[in-house]
Amino acid sequence: MSKTKSLIPLKTLFVSYHASNTILISFLPLYLQSRGLSGTQIGWVLAVESLAAILAQPFWGFLSDKFKTIKRILFICLIGLLIFGFTFFQMSSLHTILIFGAVFYFFAAPIGGLNDSFAQRRATQLGISFGSIRMWGSVGFALSSLLVGEVLARFGIGYMVWVYLAFGTIALLTLIPLKDVKADTKPVKFNDIGKIIKSKPFLLFLGVILFITITHRMNDYYMALYISELGGSENLVGLAWFAGVISEAAVFALAAFWFKKFHSLIFIIIAAIIYTVRWFLYASAMDPMMIIGLQFLHGLTFGVFYTAAFDYVTRLIPSFLQSTGHLVFFSVYFGLSGIIGSLAGGSLVDVFGGSSMYTLMGILSAIGTVLLITYHIAYYRRDLTAPGSE
Repeated sequence: MSKTKSLIPLKTLFVSYHASNTILISFLPLYLQSRGLSGTQIGWVLAVESLAAILAQPFWGFLSDKFKTIKRILFICLIGLLIFGFTFFQMSSLHTILIFGAVFYFFAAPIGGLNDSFAQRRATQLGISFGSIRMWGSVGFALSSLLVGEVLARFGIGYMVWVYLAFGTIALLTLIPLKDVKADTKPVKFNDIGKIIKSKPFLLFLGVILFITITHRMNDYYMALYISELGGSENLVGLAWFAGVISEAAVFALAAFWFKKFHSLIFIIIAAIIYTVRWFLYASAMDPMMIIGLQFLHGLTFGVFYTAAFDYVTRLIPSFLQSTGHLVFFSVYFGLSGIIGSLAGGSLVDVFGGSSMYTLMGILSAIGTVLLITYHIAYYRRDLTAPGSE
């Protein structure tokens, strides 16, 4: 079987899962707002999502490494996503939304990280770039954001649940013919996690990128509300995400050409600088079309930053703990950052408005950029996995 044909199930899984994830990232705040929740209350719901992610991702990653399978863990998580996703969207009071949201996200949150870990291992086996597989997630995200935005603008935000469950079902069905990846045969014990926790470069790196990833998560959660604040509708939210994720897909698709030119940390720093500029430009926006026009920067920020950061942490993690390490990285990138970003962003939007939130995001990104440069100077020469460095 050719490389292209062997990757069709995995690429389809990326398209369908990220198409469903688009709905949560792009439209969940608007859905919760339609249920009568304030910006601060929406922040609490999103913080529960992130807290569940912090707990769930290392848990499912460890099980994946211990039992030497990603496919079976993904299957369990997707079943949980469908069952508890349906339940979560039926809730109306804040306390039931929080409770069932936590259970739902315990299953839903690890899927993206497990998919990426799967893709990283398969790409290594086939000798191709991780980005050439990961780009299909961006394609699914882009197409879904455009389609779902139009559907919700026409029929109402209440239809969001059915579109979400439809994409989730497709992801589950796509997983069935997918061939599992071969994992490292070394046995994994619970105390092996200490090898990750004791890695000073790994922990410091996660701490430094928090300044950037918090701002990324704030934008994920509150760009829709900012566009609404500027006078935009659901279809403009979908268009904004479509514009951003198309640029992200292009960055992933071309990763084989640009990625190995310099050390991963160089690309991370460049993306951090662009993040800083991006947020200050968003803060100055006067109408929603300006946000849509600036969304091409999403690829140059998240696309570059995530690809380079994922590669860097992969080289810091022992091979037999790849899934665990990747999901620890995910729990910080999307979990811890999400808690801080959702709570801080919700309060800022309520009290000061979206422009002030984006100004603070620009300041945080600038601080993170300086810290990344310092980290690079301190650890570049101590990177023992030099292949791929300049």
